[in-house]
Amino acid sequence: MKLIIDDADIKKIKEIYEFYPADGITTNPSIVSKTGRPPYEVLKEIREFIGEEGDLHVQTISQKAEDIVEEGHRIVAELGKTTYVKIPVTQEGLKAIRILSQEGYRTTATTIYTPMQAYLAAKAGADYAAPYVNRIDNLGANGIESVKVMQDIFKKNGFKTELVAASFKNSQQVQELCAYGIGAATLAPDVIKNLVFNPCNEAAIANFKKDFEGLCGEGKTMKDCE
Repeated sequence: MKLIIDDADIKKIKEIYEFYPADGITTNPSIVSKTGRPPYEVLKEIREFIGEEGDLHVQTISQKAEDIVEEGHRIVAELGKTTYVKIPVTQEGLKAIRILSQEGYRTTATTIYTPMQAYLAAKAGADYAAPYVNRIDNLGANGIESVKVMQDIFKKNGFKTELVAASFKNSQQVQELCAYGIGAATLAPDVIKNLVFNPCNEAAIANFKKDFEGLCGEGKTMKDCE
């Protein structure tokens, strides 16, 4: 499962990349707007940092398929051919996904809440489908189980489409989908940090340090002890 950062703040992105094995970035209009900077200025900075090999998902705004396709052409022209054009799953969006996919562009179907939306996105040729786990829960359904159904549909029907699950409320949800073998999860930087943080770890490390310093002296480590 790929680990993707759901943010457009370059400082936060660089911090996560320094410590965690991240695979790329997902953005949406709301995330980009939080930077307060021109969209392509922000996105080009991200692309330069993660390189051509890093996944970058950039969302369209238009409502009509023809306009979405034009946005997709501009996004890839500006940010490189490995960029995924992220398109909401609507009737017009499905048409745009099909057109861009047939033209050889990489596409990510987003705003997915049901397995059948995911199925239609896959049929249209999307490379990724992005279900909103926690938002599905908030609608009264089971987000984790819904995503598992989507994964089963893709595999049993031989679709190339992978899932990039989004909108998590806790690390347990991430763990369940990781164990189920979905393609990717996109997480806010704070959620990624919580995947490793555990009070038990902190307590154990503190005890190790205390015991070692009791033996070798305060501030001593394995690099400078006798």
